[in-house]
Amino acid sequence: MADEKLTMETLVALCKSRGLIYPGSEIYGGMANSWDYGPLGVILKNNIKQAWWKMFVQERLDMVGLDAALIMNPKVWQASGHLATFTDPLVECKNCHERYRADEIDLTAACAKCGTKDSLTEPASFNLMFKTFVGPKEEAESVAYLRPETAQAIFVDWPLVMNSARRRVPFGVAQIGKAFRNEITPGNFIFRTREFEQMEIEYFVKPDAWEAAFEDWLKRLHEWVEFCGLDSEKVYDLEVPPEELAHYSKRTVDIEFDFPFGRKELYGLAYRTDFDLRSHMEASGKDLRFTDPQTGEKYLPHVIEPSLGVDRTFLAMLVSAYTVEEARTADGETEPRVVMKFPKALAPIKVAILPLSKKDELTSVAKPLAERLAKKWSVDYDETQSIGKRYRRQDEIGTPYCVTVDFDSLNDQAVTVRDRDSMEQERVNLAELEEYLSAKF
Repeated sequence: MADEKLTMETLVALCKSRGLIYPGSEIYGGMANSWDYGPLGVILKNNIKQAWWKMFVQERLDMVGLDAALIMNPKVWQASGHLATFTDPLVECKNCHERYRADEIDLTAACAKCGTKDSLTEPASFNLMFKTFVGPKEEAESVAYLRPETAQAIFVDWPLVMNSARRRVPFGVAQIGKAFRNEITPGNFIFRTREFEQMEIEYFVKPDAWEAAFEDWLKRLHEWVEFCGLDSEKVYDLEVPPEELAHYSKRTVDIEFDFPFGRKELYGLAYRTDFDLRSHMEASGKDLRFTDPQTGEKYLPHVIEPSLGVDRTFLAMLVSAYTVEEARTADGETEPRVVMKFPKALAPIKVAILPLSKKDELTSVAKPLAERLAKKWSVDYDETQSIGKRYRRQDEIGTPYCVTVDFDSLNDQAVTVRDRDSMEQERVNLAELEEYLSAKF
């Protein structure tokens, strides 16, 4: 079971030392809340995205995909309401100029940074969109924005998708991509960053069919939560009260997760009605209604939106997987064993090949074996330090299976396979190894 006393400091240190996540621009002193996914982190991140796509798009006949541009016509954001409403309340300390979100602090308290009392300005609206310019001149006509969400591209491309994909309502459009928000107070590692990646679906339904679709998608989200190996004792559904709903939503359920820094939103499921399609139809003058080919009825579909963050999924998986156990050493003593118990299907490295020594007779077997298995799975090859230390390294990155090539392998043509979770070892014939591992994943 995941360690109850896990701190963010411990998690950040593990991610850095094992190549999961690095501080961004570190050799220049870093950049606040900037993170880079390392050699193992990028594999885990890609595994999450590929698994999501397979589960929610590939395996469903009512889904299609999209990969839209990051920079869109600014009229999109005007029609969607982002230019007018996509804001946070900002206050600033008059003494040290530190900025805070007004809804997250006590406005009567002293500045948390410099300690000055009565120094905070009145709250002011701060638009979260990153502004940029398209073309050689920085002028009003050239203003554009980095997209703050992936959803609007789906709505704007709706008529093109509808016609080219030849789908009938109900059906959905899925997209994985970067979004950018100029957060006032980002933080908590990769939980809240200014640059993040979303896995989002806009599912189009008949107006009177939204409730059934909403409940179905809530069920699907919980199936995803289970697939990712998230600790069920840390997962909660929150029915967002009417007064806190976003301007486009008639109903929203947030799936929350108990992170080391508190219970926060992990995923969101929103019923967006026909707000977006209607807004873009009115602003563009284009008819975005769907025509039922059987009845000839024309209507604007309503939308259910399951919205999932790649980075928050990654973080929740780290928290759920982190486990500390007592393990017995070769001399009979016990010591703490840190193991990342990722679901085997999502683990960054699936198999580690560990020759017992660097001697040529062992590496001549181990390296070709690693190259052969790498055609099917992500493989690590490690021949440095004692076998015990190598096992511990693989435990800390969540590798499900370690395969040891020893001197007996030269005679019996077999290897020792160690299971990450049970630490049990089994002798497996080299000729049967691929079949053996295939049955495990």
